[in-house]
Amino acid sequence: MPAHFQARSSLPVSAQQAFAWHCAPGAFERLLPPWEDVQVMGEPRALEAGQILTLRPRVGPLRLRWVAKIERLEPEANLFQDVQQSGPFAAWEHTHRMLPQDAPESAGDSCILEDSVVYKPPFGPLGRLGGFVVRSRLKDMFQWRHEVTLRDLARHQSTQSKPPMKILISGASGMVGSNLVPFLTTGGHQVLKLVRGTPKTADEIQWSVEGGVGNKSALEGLDAVVHLAGENIAAGRWSDAMKARITKSRIQGTRRIVEALAGLKNKPKVFVCASAIGYYGSRGDEVLDETSTRGEGFLSDVVFDWEAEAAKLAEAGVRTVMARLGVVLSPTGGALKKMLLPFKMGGGGTLGNGNQWMSWVALDDVVGAIHHAIVNDKLEGPVNVTAPGVVTNRTYTKTLGKVLGRPTIIPLPGFGLKLAFGEMGEELLLGSQRVSPKTLEASGFRFDYPDLEGALRHLLGKKPISAAEIAHSA
Repeated sequence: MPAHFQARSSLPVSAQQAFAWHCAPGAFERLLPPWEDVQVMGEPRALEAGQILTLRPRVGPLRLRWVAKIERLEPEANLFQDVQQSGPFAAWEHTHRMLPQDAPESAGDSCILEDSVVYKPPFGPLGRLGGFVVRSRLKDMFQWRHEVTLRDLARHQSTQSKPPMKILISGASGMVGSNLVPFLTTGGHQVLKLVRGTPKTADEIQWSVEGGVGNKSALEGLDAVVHLAGENIAAGRWSDAMKARITKSRIQGTRRIVEALAGLKNKPKVFVCASAIGYYGSRGDEVLDETSTRGEGFLSDVVFDWEAEAAKLAEAGVRTVMARLGVVLSPTGGALKKMLLPFKMGGGGTLGNGNQWMSWVALDDVVGAIHHAIVNDKLEGPVNVTAPGVVTNRTYTKTLGKVLGRPTIIPLPGFGLKLAFGEMGEELLLGSQRVSPKTLEASGFRFDYPDLEGALRHLLGKKPISAAEIAHSA
């Protein structure tokens, strides 16, 4: 006998708007929980009847193949349905409905999102015995999906009076870029990508740090440019060769893009350049905002020169924002991904004495902040993109352990980190930066995840069931 799962949430848009969002290119990618480690095969595109969707979910050390088909697509009913063709379930039929609110006061500007899944677990009777595991994962997944849908639609709703934009992004395949692109396309914007290799689609433009942008004429008519590309600063020890690659990718890469944009007949209205709070150096307990002075160290030097290159576009009349990113949290990459395995195994602990400040920010808030920088005409110059709930490493360690339900009693001494990682360990792991998002908050930006525990529970699928009405039946 098949099981039935249902999740319902209220959304602040009409049923037609919610349906259009789900059908837009990128919606499928936007709704994949980050802790599930699922690869989507093929390029994002608008939903169509008969469309085949192929996923590669990871189960332990294995990558499975899950193929689903859009069997029904009914715009007049704001409904579509995907049915598993092959994959991990014995059967899977998922119906998405957007229903108008019954309340008279809603006036058509809100709706109910309903996800209904009829499924059979794999492995017959054995699978049914483990049905509670499937139910738990479905609860976590659909609560996360409904929360992301709600927050994304709210952000787009706040700028609905503005026309859709044509936006160019470098580093679109990175951790931030791969989330920013579907966020923008589901909002109705056209996204072009700067790529290092040979372009494979019409929305890709080739460039390189050495040679710059190949086809500069393709940049005419842009509304905004977001520059995210650059060497990973936390990939390993900072050897002389590694430091040279970081410096070249950040400074020369920015220079090449700025040169291309400055030479256009029709320049973009805004340039958002990813930067870093490494600008401030290690400053102990000092509260740092955008008026704080430059610090000392390798990263501070790199960021100073990096932002100087971006500022040249401001001199050419383009509104320029340097988004100084803190430690971006996501289980798909960066610091959190590296920490998860040892913490899950009970091997987590403080770094050094644990008193150093850690200015973090949830990935979804980075995406929201970049979008805010694009659409807010008054925002320019350096902008700290860090959550207001800055914590010490000791608090971060305890909070992550609490969310995962694991002890955090194995510290990593400072001298050990310096021996293992050298200058990188000293600046990134032991450095103290107590950064305030003063300019961002003053501009009206609202963080969806201002406190650490809430952010980690969202990112790792550990939230109490509350965001959506959840029901099961067998």
